[in-house]
Amino acid sequence: MHSKKIKVGIVGGTGYTGVELLRLLALHPDAELSVITSRGEAGLPVADMFPSLRGRVDLAFTDPAQADLSQCDVVFFATPHGVAMSQAQALVAAGVKVIDLAADFRLQDTAVFEKWYKLPHGCPDILANAVYGIPELYREQVRSAQVIGNPGCYPTTVLLGLAPLLEQGLVDLSVPIISDSKSGVSGAGRKAEVATLFAEASDNMKAYGVAGHRHHPEILAQLQLLAGTSLQFIFVPHLVPLIRGMLSTIYVKLSARGLKTDTQALYETRYQNEPFVDVLPPGSLPETRTVRGGNQLRLALHSQPDSGYLTVIAVQDNLVKGAAGQAVQNMNIMFGLDEQAGLNTVPLLP
Repeated sequence: MHSKKIKVGIVGGTGYTGVELLRLLALHPDAELSVITSRGEAGLPVADMFPSLRGRVDLAFTDPAQADLSQCDVVFFATPHGVAMSQAQALVAAGVKVIDLAADFRLQDTAVFEKWYKLPHGCPDILANAVYGIPELYREQVRSAQVIGNPGCYPTTVLLGLAPLLEQGLVDLSVPIISDSKSGVSGAGRKAEVATLFAEASDNMKAYGVAGHRHHPEILAQLQLLAGTSLQFIFVPHLVPLIRGMLSTIYVKLSARGLKTDTQALYETRYQNEPFVDVLPPGSLPETRTVRGGNQLRLALHSQPDSGYLTVIAVQDNLVKGAAGQAVQNMNIMFGLDEQAGLNTVPLLP
């Protein structure tokens, strides 16, 4: 255990995941915010940009060119894709742990990464040793990791929603797994664009990325690892008029053995020691507002006996368990801290 506080750096502290990291780390008993970088806001006190942090965070943003991140114990990248991989080499060489909230270290196949993100991969050698940061699936690997690819928000719901079934080989993989997923507008990031204007996104709902979404190859790769074989996966994301929140409805056909299994008991047993995964009682219908601001992912199972399908409904806050909260959970494990440190917030309702 660490007696002294962990020195934390955040690269890109001005977006929604950046401010969410600040909110969680400001109250973390074992972490000390050391440096927060921003090209555009260098010199500005963090609390001037985010008044919610007044009295909690007394740092100012630092120009990345001036920031000495090598003095940190861990650096979070809350940046666009491509930034972390340009700096990871130097940080890893200096013994700094890296947690990237973008996609640079999520996809082990560099050709797939380059196809979807239109960037050459900057450090395939570091990628090869990076760990995909869903603690409920890869806790032991996270414990000894130097670099974490923090998962996408949609993938977290789908992978935790399906892991117990795939691990036990209870899915009929001759038919595609389908996830119909919905996210609040904060998932698009803190930037000015027409689609996320209040007058466009409010009182409206739409599917997007139907022909292909960047999280599809990430989810597919992880589902195939869990299943130990190739499978088909259909993923359709939707934008809903919420600020925070994500709900995935996942349709999966059970195998003959799966149909004989008590899936409720299976899920309850699989997640019984997972503080951030809550398997709800039979017949429950999870709501996004039950996780707003918290690091919980709540799941419910609904069997469709006539068709042999199981419907899994998963909800989370896309900025917390879907991003910054999961990143802090990973940090806690990497440094041997209490996994729940800084994450004991009760969701806000109403």
